[in-house]
Amino acid sequence: MLISAVTSALDAQSLPPVTVYGLKGPSGVGMIQLFENPPQYPEAAITVEALAQPDLMAARFISGSAKVGILPPNMAAKLAGAGARIQIAAVLGTGMLSLLTSDPDVRRIEDLRGKTLSAAGQGATPEYVFRRILRSKGINPDRDLRINFSLAYPEIARSLISGRIDTALIPEPFATMARAGKPDLREAADIQQEWVRAGGRGNYPMTALVVDAGFAASQPLMLKTILQGFKDSAAWVTANPDKAGVLVEKHGLGIRAQIARAAIPRSNYVFIPALEARASLEALYQAFLEFSPAAIGGRLPGDGFYLNPAP
Repeated sequence: MLISAVTSALDAQSLPPVTVYGLKGPSGVGMIQLFENPPQYPEAAITVEALAQPDLMAARFISGSAKVGILPPNMAAKLAGAGARIQIAAVLGTGMLSLLTSDPDVRRIEDLRGKTLSAAGQGATPEYVFRRILRSKGINPDRDLRINFSLAYPEIARSLISGRIDTALIPEPFATMARAGKPDLREAADIQQEWVRAGGRGNYPMTALVVDAGFAASQPLMLKTILQGFKDSAAWVTANPDKAGVLVEKHGLGIRAQIARAAIPRSNYVFIPALEARASLEALYQAFLEFSPAAIGGRLPGDGFYLNPAP
């Protein structure tokens, strides 16, 4: 009977184990339920692991060791353009940038002329979304203001609180952190609305769920189970910020529970299947093509970059 039980267990998991990779920090918050309750699939063990940086995630896709993971949309496009057999399965996070200021003279985007603005995300979505917005206002981002990229997001929040800087472009949850420490900070403009006015298609994607194309083709049922887990987690996090905040701290994503709890309602954790998200992704990629084509591999990704179907 013991031999039979062991054999049955081995038969039940006849496929190699699969690791689903997230990222520490805000990108991992929307999938926090998967850390707590990894997807269950009868033929394979599925585990969930958080990596510290997108570069580590990219290296795993390049080597072929990763089957499912999170990447910034531009990095996914660049890898695919360089020959990596990957696809975007869904967008998991959309725009959550805030233009915060304590400068009484800054009331709108146009008031940034001649000012110094602190921002992180150089070479990534925040920079090029903001460059597109500035250009739409007739502002030359390289001549008409100074954008300081020398500070990391946590340091930007601390510097806003201390008064060392007065204006910054900063994402969640760091915007919430700054507001909590300095209540007189205010939003000078709604970056998400300004993006649409500047030609964006809906809210700009910040986080993409990426899959190995071979894995997607060979294991569609397992992938469907994993994708459903992401979809359910995003909905649960949005509906349960208090409980989600506790799990974010428990699983070591680098954000304290109270900050995560307060930031979740201001964040945009979603699950938008790739084909539905394609228009907004391509609008973002067009901004990269305007300012830094190499950041997405020099061209728009083709049809095969967008997974079809997804749940």
